[in-house]
Amino acid sequence: MAKLVSVNVGMPKDVAWQGRNVYTGIWKSPVTGPRMVRRLNIDGDGQGDLAGHGGEIRAVLVYQLASYDHWAAELGRSDLEPGAFGENFTVDGLPDDEVCIGDRYRIGEAVLEVTQPRVTCYRVGIRLGEPRMPALLVSHRRPGFYCRVLAEGEVEAGQAIEKIADGPEKITVAEIDALLYLPGHRRDALQRALGIPALSPGWKWSLQKLLDQDTGTAAGNSGLTGSSTPPPAWPGFRQLRVIGIHDESHSVRSISLADPDNTALPKWLPGQSITVRVPAGPDGAPLIRNYSLSNDPGSGTYRISVKREPSGTVSSYIHAHVRPDDVLDVAAPRGAFFLDDGNEPVILLSAGVGATPVLSMLHSLATSASTRPVWWLYGARDGTEHPFAAEARGLLNTLPRWQSAVFYSRPGGTDRLGEEYDKQGRLSVGELSRLGLPTNAQAFICGPESFMDAMAEALATCGVDPANVHLEKFGARAALTPGIAATEAKSPHPPEGPTGPGPAIQFARSAIAVQWSPSYGSLLEFAEACDVPTRWSCRTGVCHNCETALLSGQVHYNLEPLEPPAPGSILLCVSTPSPASETLVLDL
Repeated sequence: MAKLVSVNVGMPKDVAWQGRNVYTGIWKSPVTGPRMVRRLNIDGDGQGDLAGHGGEIRAVLVYQLASYDHWAAELGRSDLEPGAFGENFTVDGLPDDEVCIGDRYRIGEAVLEVTQPRVTCYRVGIRLGEPRMPALLVSHRRPGFYCRVLAEGEVEAGQAIEKIADGPEKITVAEIDALLYLPGHRRDALQRALGIPALSPGWKWSLQKLLDQDTGTAAGNSGLTGSSTPPPAWPGFRQLRVIGIHDESHSVRSISLADPDNTALPKWLPGQSITVRVPAGPDGAPLIRNYSLSNDPGSGTYRISVKREPSGTVSSYIHAHVRPDDVLDVAAPRGAFFLDDGNEPVILLSAGVGATPVLSMLHSLATSASTRPVWWLYGARDGTEHPFAAEARGLLNTLPRWQSAVFYSRPGGTDRLGEEYDKQGRLSVGELSRLGLPTNAQAFICGPESFMDAMAEALATCGVDPANVHLEKFGARAALTPGIAATEAKSPHPPEGPTGPGPAIQFARSAIAVQWSPSYGSLLEFAEACDVPTRWSCRTGVCHNCETALLSGQVHYNLEPLEPPAPGSILLCVSTPSPASETLVLDL
């Protein structure tokens, strides 16, 4: 029979790491005597990052003596004591390749149910002084596991562990961990795993994403990234010819692009964007911007629609200098903001030039003669700043089930109520609630960031599930730095110290270009030194939070990822520029 060898607790504390403070509860120490195990925690214990650890589903972390022996031999360590892996219970028995999700155990007065494997996390590497540890735990199939507390009670080291129920489906902790993090993802195993009631909601979401992934057209791991898109139609940049220019409004100009050989350009997903490189910088230096495609995805040509901003270097260049028959460097369509192919109602909600990606969606719906209910909601200042007005009305009129509401905040003297616009004012919670929007809709929002945030909140107030509200944000994405103490945000900048020998690293969303220095261990570390917002968790190529589109160039992996990212993307945390690459362009 398995035995509880040690009960380990510890409260969160700040730990210095790479010049930053990490708030973590991974330092656990054995305690003597009985301890009360409660629904959310063990008395005297706590977690620093409740987004990934702790809570009702992850109340108790369990690790095995046999795994301690394994790591002592593997790492040549003789200093590993109970609690070193951040676990609450160190046990003799209950190996990861035998314990199943949903198994239930009684220890003393407490009853626990196995809910999921340990989450990959860089902090276990800090605790053990071994940065590779998150990847090693997965690749060696020794993650440990979390439990929920079904019955609270006192436990004490030395007590026997009694198994009182088997989990359905008989999927072990090691199997389900590999199912998410390692290549394979067998569909039958995914379906079985999703049928386990005890499995945590987060893992169910990830496994459902993998099950939904179209293995015929998409690659990468949608269970980790949350999205699944076809690989980019071509690597790097290619030249496309300008075949048309059209002013859509006082400040918005459309540029139509085609293959110079008149070959049809690849189709894209409605809502996706392209990256354009133009010589708009000082002395003709290349600058890069992302623009949504605004025309029919199957048209064989690409159209971007660019608003001229008063201080916009690239938009001013496009308006002033781009002419028919010019050629532009363009990276293939990309992006996780795209129209789904479901049957639910569709809400297309935009303001200003934010109409571009949702207009492409409207084109797609019209081309396919969709019978889905479609709501076109749009806001502008007045008629002079209302691009695509006639185009949108024409597309809507081809659909059998549509409604439209156009708002002008300050209509001009020639703007006609009931013709050019439907209501004076701005889109708001009150206005949306009066429209009677379907709560089961998929909603797509694009416009200024404050507008998108307000509209997402308004739709939630109207009863639309936030999981079905999709936003297109072109600036740098919000950083994800778990456990790191918040600091004042800085604008991206070259790193401190001497300029590196290269190659050049262009951060497209952050609009800076800097020379790489080999003193950095990874592109992630380099981006952090530039204060470019990044997203990460494991820092060892496991979790894919740092997966980023590589628009141009090549990289080398210092530590091979356990599963490759999607084609056209890289994992920042384990990659450096390839010696053969002159310039890297990253979608950051």
